[in-house]
Amino acid sequence: MEWKDKALKVLDEVPDFVKPIARKAIEKMAEEHGMKKVTEEIALKVKAKYLGIEEGENKKKIAIVRCDIVSEVCPGIGCLQAYENSKELFERYTGKDTALVGFFTCGGCSGRRTFRLANNLKRYGVDAIHMSSCMLMEEPFNRCIFKEDIKKSIEALGIEVVEGTHHEVGKFALGNRFHEKKSTK
Repeated sequence: MEWKDKALKVLDEVPDFVKPIARKAIEKMAEEHGMKKVTEEIALKVKAKYLGIEEGENKKKIAIVRCDIVSEVCPGIGCLQAYENSKELFERYTGKDTALVGFFTCGGCSGRRTFRLANNLKRYGVDAIHMSSCMLMEEPFNRCIFKEDIKKSIEALGIEVVEGTHHEVGKFALGNRFHEKKSTK
């Protein structure tokens, strides 16, 4: 079967050891759709299917970016539980069909890998990326000084950015995350 160049680029991103299987699956779907040539759209559809992120008409695809430094001490359970239970900053999705399609670190100070990973997620239809609470709060970790740059780089891709995951960041951003700071007058 003939392949368009963009479809071949999608196949090139697949690890070598599974390329033959991926090629067959993509060609099979193209045939099932009555196509004579493999298109990028079909290749991406098959890739998404096997990655478990098939497109749903009303499914909102969400990802979380978190601080690389904090990831050394935090397994991400707060972010993941907030998503799973539709709590805190994920309450906005209550009653909506959602899928968590990505959970990644920024790549270290300057957020060097955020744009690249967000761009990859965009190809799979990600709708929103949450900046984890650890990137936004003063305590117990320092607030990310690259937050605005990271946010702008994601928004430049046309992806919505939500500030926070499992804490109401506005309430705690300038104070202790577990209680309000009290005046010492």
